[in-house]
Amino acid sequence: MDLTLFVWRQRNAQSDGAFERHEMKGVSEDSSFLEMLDVLNLQLVEQGEAPVAFEHDCREGICGSCSMTINGRPHGPKRLTTACQLHMRNFQDGDTIYIEPFRAKAFPVIKDLVTDRAAFDRIQRAGGYVSVSTGAAPEANATPVDKESADEAFDAAACIGCGACVAACPNGSAMLFTAAKITHLGLLPQGKPEEMTRVSSMVSQMDQEGFGGCTNHGECQEACPKGISIKYITRLNRDFIRSTIHKAVSLRGRMRAQ
Repeated sequence: MDLTLFVWRQRNAQSDGAFERHEMKGVSEDSSFLEMLDVLNLQLVEQGEAPVAFEHDCREGICGSCSMTINGRPHGPKRLTTACQLHMRNFQDGDTIYIEPFRAKAFPVIKDLVTDRAAFDRIQRAGGYVSVSTGAAPEANATPVDKESADEAFDAAACIGCGACVAACPNGSAMLFTAAKITHLGLLPQGKPEEMTRVSSMVSQMDQEGFGGCTNHGECQEACPKGISIKYITRLNRDFIRSTIHKAVSLRGRMRAQ
């Protein structure tokens, strides 16, 4: 198939970017979207031009690196699919395709299609872990977990941290990502001891990073390649209220003790 590409090119974070037009001939419908970009880059190198910078790693829809917006949609037109797993058979011969980086205040562009999504890492470091010492590896059945909680935790843990939710949200909110990371630990016994501090710390870090607030547009859920539900945002809001009350009660207790 023959395609017309408009690819966002930006030398660095300080430069102004612009779309660059490229004509692609004979693109195989069986190739993946990233393979198509690989072919484009080979052509650019042969012409003595700089290749398009884009992120990738596993190319199996697992790592979340292939974060780009395709025709206005994070990861492209196919639902529940990352850009690396998107195949060219989802397009038609003669199509025009616009490719640009994720657009969000908290995801500054580094170069071309590459954005700095380290804000997610900092939110994770703020509390997305279990630090309680458990000693040796316990017997698998020693800590029973009810099936409903296990299923919910597993679904939330499917988040790959790609940032599509932020790019799709009109407010640039990271609530779906943060909710998924908080929920999958909060539902398990190992995560219970730090539940209140985890919620407070991660939400505080999310706000510091400059992400927008959630106003229930629901675009995050639609763009998520792993189908993370916005019901976890409801749980996050509830847990945040609980953590705020817990912090106030603890502070009051310490003041009385003094």
